Amino acid sequence: MNRGRILVVEDEKQISDIVKAYLEKDGFVVTVAQTGRLAVSLLKERFDLIVLDLMLPDMDGEDICRTVRADSDVPIIMLTAKSDEEDRIKGLGIGADDYVVKPFSPRELAARVKALLRRAKGTKQSVSFNKGDLVIDSFRFEIRRNGSPVVLTPTEFKLLQCLAEHPEQVFSRLQLVNVILGYDFEGYDRTIDAHIKNIRHKIEEDPKNPSYIKTVYGIGYRFIGRPDED
Repeated sequence: MNRGRILVVEDEKQISDIVKAYLEKDGFVVTVAQTGRLAVSLLKERFDLIVLDLMLPDMDGEDICRTVRADSDVPIIMLTAKSDEEDRIKGLGIGADDYVVKPFSPRELAARVKALLRRAKGTKQSVSFNKGDLVIDSFRFEIRRNGSPVVLTPTEFKLLQCLAEHPEQVFSRLQLVNVILGYDFEGYDRTIDAHIKNIRHKIEEDPKNPSYIKTVYGIGYRFIGRPDED
């Protein structure tokens, strides 16, 4: 099944080979460009998503991103060794849709590719995880677990939806506060932890050994449910 065309711009062959293998395994058609100039020349072709390394031997990846954004809204995931918050903000500011720091998990990157493409095509009315065990229906504002309805508060729903739309991505508590409330306030750690605890009791078979929301100690949380294939 052809899930779409992806351009991977990466000069390190070992990395591009691994990324290509993971994405092709998921049904994508992958084209690799190991130089910026080749990438620019390929932009005349239609791609559904671009994975873009920022540190290329012949061009600045940020310049390529600006070139793409001059006439296209194709989703872009940046790959970079730069981990400073300012660098991430800069990358997103020039038009990237997501940002992955090296070294990274190819499985996480593949999950982000699929999630970003889903968002680019418009939010699906319903998505399911772990072979249909958990269903999130954004259109009806409903959650079902093992076929039975689960009642979440609006805040809990928004929090779960945010995590599920970015599988494997780690969110800090502060980021989640900004997502669900739109501003910072004192005591956010306890607030987010309380919401996550409530959600786990409602959707997890064993809240102490979660299948969906995993704690990343010292940082925050990430969604580990396995999206069902389209």
